[in-house]
Amino acid sequence: MKRINEIKVDKNSTIRETLTIIKNGAMKIALVLEEQKLLGTITDGDIRDGLLDGLSLSDKILDVYNKNPIVCYENDSKQMIIEKLLSKKIQQIPILNDKDEVIGIEEIDDLFQPSKKINKVVLMVGGLGTRLRPLTDDIPKPMLKVGDKPILETIVLNFKKYGFTNITMCVNYKSHIIEDHFGDGEKFGVAIDYLYENERMGTAGALSLIEEYPGDPFFVMNGDLLTNINFEHLLNHHLDNNSFATMCLRKYEYDIPYGVVNIDNNENIISIQEKPQYNYFVNGGIYLINPEGLEYIPKGKFFDMPTLFEALIKNNKSCSSYIIREYWLDIGRLSDYEKANIEYNNVFSW
Repeated sequence: MKRINEIKVDKNSTIRETLTIIKNGAMKIALVLEEQKLLGTITDGDIRDGLLDGLSLSDKILDVYNKNPIVCYENDSKQMIIEKLLSKKIQQIPILNDKDEVIGIEEIDDLFQPSKKINKVVLMVGGLGTRLRPLTDDIPKPMLKVGDKPILETIVLNFKKYGFTNITMCVNYKSHIIEDHFGDGEKFGVAIDYLYENERMGTAGALSLIEEYPGDPFFVMNGDLLTNINFEHLLNHHLDNNSFATMCLRKYEYDIPYGVVNIDNNENIISIQEKPQYNYFVNGGIYLINPEGLEYIPKGKFFDMPTLFEALIKNNKSCSSYIIREYWLDIGRLSDYEKANIEYNNVFSW
């Protein structure tokens, strides 16, 4: 996404001032902001119409800018953003966070030709997949086909779609099947190398096998997830919040099918809730970590990602969350696998 500082104007800016901003920003648009809140947008076409209606360059833009702009949100997938741009026949679209604050702007040309990013992607694909047996008796779970391709291939192509092509796979169980399919990644348009777990090391322990620290924040993702999360927006969120580590979270709702009775210490009834619903945020299995985070992972030991975050929090490192509102499915059980195959073609298009 393009940064917004060079294309922002105030609602009391003059038409002349705004034209200068639009020209210097080279995007044919300016964002009318109040602090970080989006009041509207203004293009050179809006200004031209205002001048034709008799306004002068010294007039303010109050009666010129579009007060009902088309927007997208940081959790919107790349495909959703492209579809809105095409359907509305516009070239740029502001991106807002869940507080309706502008965090950037997307241009359609950049979305169709994403620039390559240097951030490494580490995929954890060494699990046994015991809950999906007998399907995983002869094949690693990430290589199970959903739609017309393995789960892991969908993950790789999703990262590639956003320009993240530097991929490391942490392998163990039947790793030769993964290596035979992906090789060095060239046929998929990415570069792939491998870390070999000789024993189970957990969702963070395998990171201790990385010999050369990445130079930038890197992704870690479980290899049994299907999601159309916008990885570029996730990276921007991590950087904008100056985070040391970011964990993606998913909202989980749990319905109690009974009336819940609350009692005091003397077993007296104090309240009754009829079939309440509880909401929690659960670990989504996708992370962004600064390179220095590797220093908190013990060598050669089983170590899970939640334990790493606990260690970072204990050491006063900034750990932020990123709420997944896009499609997300953890394929851990047979019912999840069946659900994924039903939904796949409606979610992913290539």
